[in-house]
Amino acid sequence: MTDAPKRVLLVFGKLNRGGAETLAMNIYRNIDRAKLQFDFIVHTNESCDYDQEILSLGGKIYRFPRYNVINHFEYKKHWNKFFKEHKEYKVIHAHMTGSASVFLPIAKKYGLYTVSHSHIAKSQEGIRQKTIDLYRLPLKRISDYMFACSDIAGEWMFGKNISKKSNYKIIKNGIDAEKFAFSMEKREQIRKEFNLENCFVIGNVARFHRQKNHKFLLNIMKEVVNIEPNSKLLLVGSGQLEDELKAQAKELGIAENVIFTGVREDIDKILCAIDVFCMPSFREGLPVSLVEAQGSGVQIVCSDTISEEIQITDLIHQVSLDDTALTWAEEIIKYKAYNRKNMVCELVKSGYDIKSTSKWLENFYLGKSE
Repeated sequence: MTDAPKRVLLVFGKLNRGGAETLAMNIYRNIDRAKLQFDFIVHTNESCDYDQEILSLGGKIYRFPRYNVINHFEYKKHWNKFFKEHKEYKVIHAHMTGSASVFLPIAKKYGLYTVSHSHIAKSQEGIRQKTIDLYRLPLKRISDYMFACSDIAGEWMFGKNISKKSNYKIIKNGIDAEKFAFSMEKREQIRKEFNLENCFVIGNVARFHRQKNHKFLLNIMKEVVNIEPNSKLLLVGSGQLEDELKAQAKELGIAENVIFTGVREDIDKILCAIDVFCMPSFREGLPVSLVEAQGSGVQIVCSDTISEEIQITDLIHQVSLDDTALTWAEEIIKYKAYNRKNMVCELVKSGYDIKSTSKWLENFYLGKSE
């Protein structure tokens, strides 16, 4: 009789196609699931993008109430009850950090190794975010191990000089590099689907959230269209700002130039179809989508708020958010005639292939699960 796989507990808000969630799934697909299994705690009752795949891979999903400070004691009670009933876990990995300082000490009380993971490098504004910032302060003391997608994300979450700590590690946002290699066949397939033949196509893959700065992206697109009328913008994703963004595109007179594709599973194909990837985000850690875009060999124009660590290849061109939409547009149009090249080898050499990331984490988890 073979031994049952060790099980690790990963904690998220939701399991939709965000950067942290996509990284976790990339790792999950590449570990030896006969030795190791991932289970997930989420803070939603909604059905999410990755739910069915997780269940098909042998994972479990547990649903918790969302923490809102008011329910502090009820939330702690929920976690205590969970650990009393589930003694199979030796490691808990917090990918959401807003309430991690509440549940990680409970996990430690039940003998689990605790991991907190920073995927972002700057706070939002507002009272709610200030509250979250207060809750993340103890993580450096609470966590047995601290991971981050970049040094800037690590310093934001855990403080200056964190890189000197022996229990801190950069976990590179690896991807399946071969899958994202440029393909003319994929390019033609998507361009035909959306009637993009002979168009100059700008793309963005992100949830419709203020952090991603889609409103400015639409202003940029307005300037692009003024210079290159036969331009299209592919917006891949979904979110609460979608109706507002559609209304803005209409007000700007570019509704026919902007295509809302919804959530897509074929991001590798989408990236082959576009000519320039534009990401004017207010804040990021080290976006998985920009690693994927570099794998596809597409030119990228992004904000300088994103860590310079994202410059894995020479495809990244960073522009200040203080610059005008016209400046951004002119930068984008520079790359209209760029010839794509294969970047897979560069990503693999730089450690951004998911196989190396997955193997390291698999060994880490197994070592703590004995």
